[in-house]
Amino acid sequence: MKAVRFSRFGGPEVLEIVDLPDPHPGPGQVRIAVRAAGINASDWKKRRGLMDEELPQTLGYEAAGVVDELGEGAQDVAVGDLVFGFSAEGAAQAELTVLSHYAPIPPLLDFSAAAALPAAIETAMRAIDQLGVAKGSTLLINGASGSVGSAAVQLAVARGARVIGTAGPANHDYLRSLGAEPVAYGEGLVDRVRALAPDGVDLALDVAGSGALPELIGLAGGPEHVVTIADFAGAQEHGVRFSRGDSGRALHVLGEIGELIESGRYSLPAVQTFPLAEIAEAHRVGEDGHVRGKLVLVVGPPHTDAVDA
Repeated sequence: MKAVRFSRFGGPEVLEIVDLPDPHPGPGQVRIAVRAAGINASDWKKRRGLMDEELPQTLGYEAAGVVDELGEGAQDVAVGDLVFGFSAEGAAQAELTVLSHYAPIPPLLDFSAAAALPAAIETAMRAIDQLGVAKGSTLLINGASGSVGSAAVQLAVARGARVIGTAGPANHDYLRSLGAEPVAYGEGLVDRVRALAPDGVDLALDVAGSGALPELIGLAGGPEHVVTIADFAGAQEHGVRFSRGDSGRALHVLGEIGELIESGRYSLPAVQTFPLAEIAEAHRVGEDGHVRGKLVLVVGPPHTDAVDA
C-alpha cells in the first residue's frame, strides 16, 4: 500500500509516499480502505523531531473509509461498513489503516467531513469531561475559535453550559454563531470576562497555551477548576491539570456526534482537501497558520469522497 512516511527530520520536503506492507487488524480492530485522513499540528511537530525520536515514522491519527477486514472479536461492524475513528498505530495517512476505535459515519457526512472530526472532538470532550462541565456551568475557553476550541464550545453548549470564548475580533461573529459569548484575548482579559461574568466563571479550558493560566485560575477560583491541553510547563508550574490522551480518552463522543450534527447542535468545520501525493503542500499550508477549519488528505480512487460512492 501507499503511505506517508519520513526517514529524517526536517521541513515538508522530507515527506515521502512509499510502499509499505498492508496492515492487518488485531483483536477488536478493523482495517479500512482509507478515503480521507485528517492532518493535525502534531504531524509537523513529529516531522520536525519535536515529539518522537525514532525513524522512520508514519503519520495520521484519524481517518474515514470502508471496512475491508475485521479483527477477531470486532463487534457491531461488517465488511463494507463506512466508519471513522482513530488509527491504531498513527498511520492513517495511507491507502489502508487499522482503526482501534471507530463508529459509523453519520449519514449527513462525506468521508472528508468525517475524517476531520475524531481528534478535535475527542480532545475537546475529554477536557469537558475532566472539568465536569454540566448544565448551568459557566465555562471560559481560552482559544475558542480553532478546531479544538470550536468543538469544545459546541459540546459544552450542547450540555447546557454558558460559554465565554477568547478569540481575535475577526472570529467573534463565528463564536457567536456557535453559541459562545466572545471576548478578545490578551492584556485586560480578566476585566473583559468579568464584564460578562462579574463573579468569575465556574470552569476554564486553555486551548491556546498563550500563558493565560494565572488569569484563568483567578477567574475560575483555583487551579482545580482549570484544564489545559496546550501548556504543559504552565500546568506544572501552576498546579493545573494537563489533559492528555493517556489519561483516559473520551471515545464515547465518536458515537454521539452524529445526533448532535443531525439535530443542528454541531456545525462542521470547514475542510480543505489535498490528494495524498500533495502531503508536503498540505503541511506548508497548515504550518503557515492561517487556516480556519481542517486540512484533510483524500485517499483512494477518484470520486470516492462521498459516503454513497
